[in-house]
Amino acid sequence: MNSEKQLHFVSMDVPFPPNYGGIIDVFFKLKAFNQSGVKIYLHLFGFKNERNLELEKYAEEVYFYPIKQNPFLVFNKYPISVSSRNGEKLYSNLIKNKAPIFFESLKTTKILNQFSLPNFSKFLRLHNIEQNYFEGLSKSEWNPVKKKLFELEAKKYIDYEKIITQFDQVFTLSNYEQSYVFNKYKKGTFVPVFHGNEFFRNLDGFGDYILYHGDLRASDNKKSLEFLIDTFKEIDYPFLIASSNQEKWVKSKIANHKNMKFVYLENFNHLLELFSGAHINVSWSFQQSGTKLKVVNALFNSRFSVINDKVVDDKNIRQLCVEACDKAELISQINKLIQTPFQPSVNYKFILENYLNDKLNAQKILKEIFP
Repeated sequence: MNSEKQLHFVSMDVPFPPNYGGIIDVFFKLKAFNQSGVKIYLHLFGFKNERNLELEKYAEEVYFYPIKQNPFLVFNKYPISVSSRNGEKLYSNLIKNKAPIFFESLKTTKILNQFSLPNFSKFLRLHNIEQNYFEGLSKSEWNPVKKKLFELEAKKYIDYEKIITQFDQVFTLSNYEQSYVFNKYKKGTFVPVFHGNEFFRNLDGFGDYILYHGDLRASDNKKSLEFLIDTFKEIDYPFLIASSNQEKWVKSKIANHKNMKFVYLENFNHLLELFSGAHINVSWSFQQSGTKLKVVNALFNSRFSVINDKVVDDKNIRQLCVEACDKAELISQINKLIQTPFQPSVNYKFILENYLNDKLNAQKILKEIFP
């Protein structure tokens, strides 16, 4: 890839440290673009404007724009997650260099409603069908105020989504999103999630426990964990719950279950240690979400992965997992797996290291940006 190729890269959040699903995809894509020889002008929306030496490794320039925290944005015609990311300063920095613009998520696209950018090719990494995502959050949310806000955000995205017509190409994260975008807007290229794993660790044999890890600030994750706690109380096997938040809440839920333990998750290296000891990784959801990054990380770095049908929508990744549709089937699958040594096939390793290869997937995107 020619080093003269330049790209404006607009992120909806500061992508380092890469500590949640969407931003992990952003960070490792940014890194792969840089390693492909592209000169990147990095534009970050965020809450804290702090110099980030790690991000400076991958960008020619780094610009920061504060996310507005204004309750009156609820009355704006655009979704709050869009209107809070103002494009005025972004515009003044974009026009300094005439290069293609790569937008991460619809949240970063308010600028296209504020300014005309006719001489710039524009590309979008679509992170969700946002109205479906916020509707799902609303259904899982207990707080009535948050529930209403999520409902309102979903309704606003139904109309706002039409901005997709302004992009030269859209790169989707899931097969469902790809089908949706292509049927509605006649564009779209599916590119799997970027994740940072390079090699399959190939842990064979047996581990010592079932592992669940996730961000328990998310209402769907809390709902899913309650389901798993209710399920695994019927299984005589250790169940570890790893998270960086909601420790008190989890401990109150598992207080009467001796086979369950909460582990405060310190960082990704700590997660890798937990993966090494796990025999089964379980990921569950009540909300359709494409392919969860937590499953990809578990497949690369641990043994068995058990999922339900809302966690992975990619058949290439799904074939590496064990599926269960309800509590009874989940118990049945777990009881089988705790007696079964992990012995991955050659195809298992091939799919992970080739189909889910960050560098190869970066090339798929860059070939469309720089034909």
